[in-house]
Amino acid sequence: MQISLKKIYSGKVRDLYEIDDKRMLMVATDRLSAFDVILDDPIPSKGEILTQISNFWFNKLAHIMPNHFTGDSVFDVLPKEEAEAIQHRAVVCKRLTPVKIESIVRGYLTGSGLKDYKQTGTICGLKLPEGLVEASKLPQPIFTPSSKAEVGDHDINISYAECERQIGVELAAKVRDAAIQLYTEAAEYALTKGIIICDTKFEFGLDENGVLTLMDEVLTPDSSRFWSVETYQEGTNPPSFDKQFVRDWLENSGWNKQAPAPKVPADVIEKTVAKYQEALDLLTK
Repeated sequence: MQISLKKIYSGKVRDLYEIDDKRMLMVATDRLSAFDVILDDPIPSKGEILTQISNFWFNKLAHIMPNHFTGDSVFDVLPKEEAEAIQHRAVVCKRLTPVKIESIVRGYLTGSGLKDYKQTGTICGLKLPEGLVEASKLPQPIFTPSSKAEVGDHDINISYAECERQIGVELAAKVRDAAIQLYTEAAEYALTKGIIICDTKFEFGLDENGVLTLMDEVLTPDSSRFWSVETYQEGTNPPSFDKQFVRDWLENSGWNKQAPAPKVPADVIEKTVAKYQEALDLLTK
């Protein structure tokens, strides 16, 4: 997939290309990262599916806050042949100044949040009711920020006070309130489609006027945990619509979670693609 624009960034999943001082091209690849390691084996069509899910949510939640869309299509900025090759996995985006924290919202208890809760009764310093178990629904969604890691490093959960220290009191409040509103509305919609959004991570940036803007990807199976309403059961770890197939296989493979990762079997990759596609179909049909 050759692109004639200058590449300015390559992340775990997305590549960014320079268009001009106000716009860039964001391309979602088929790369998969697990435990902060990029695997050698791509997941076919993953970038296209994730882009379609993100674009669906960007449009659906646009009344809450601005997003990174410019209104331009890839055909406006690339030669026809290049644009056709990546049209389903690429978006022309505003160039924004990223907010330097991960904005995580949790509606249910699992993962690192469950570990924190078991040890301290809190997540990121927020006190939670006693007696919660794996997959318990929280009394209300909570904002649990983490520090942004470089590629290959692990994000670290931080308290809200630390979030304020890192990005400022006013911006922290805006980010928290926007993240909770976005999650709440999306979670209510997803329930009508048979999907529980357990938790999710939002990325925000500031435009040239300092306006908080939603960017990157939104409410995909890569940035969220999606559970099926049908298989959800409190006290268990519900199966999810995401790379959990791959994560579970890696967990059981004896891998030490350091690069390089072992080769993922074809059947695990196929199941993962099917889960991503199922999430897209359920949400958008």
